Amino acid sequence: MYYVYAISSLSRNYIYVGMTINIPERLGRHNQGREKTTRAYCPFKLIYSETLDTRIEARKREKYWKSGVGKEKLRIVRDNL
Repeated sequence: MYYVYAISSLSRNYIYVGMTINIPERLGRHNQGREKTTRAYCPFKLIYSETLDTRIEARKREKYWKSGVGKEKLRIVRDNL
């Protein structure tokens, strides 16, 4: 199983989309500042996740959520939480 997830910074207007096999561990790494790309935006909350069977499927969905249309939908999700 693979997961595509989106996290939102609690301190700045920033949404990060990624792929993992373990969401709690990955979210912990982001919140501990152990990921270079998100370090400046800590702390985070999980705003979206989905489960996919293969890495290839997960990568396709990750690309979608990183696109302009996908990011706009994630902003709507974040703003309605």
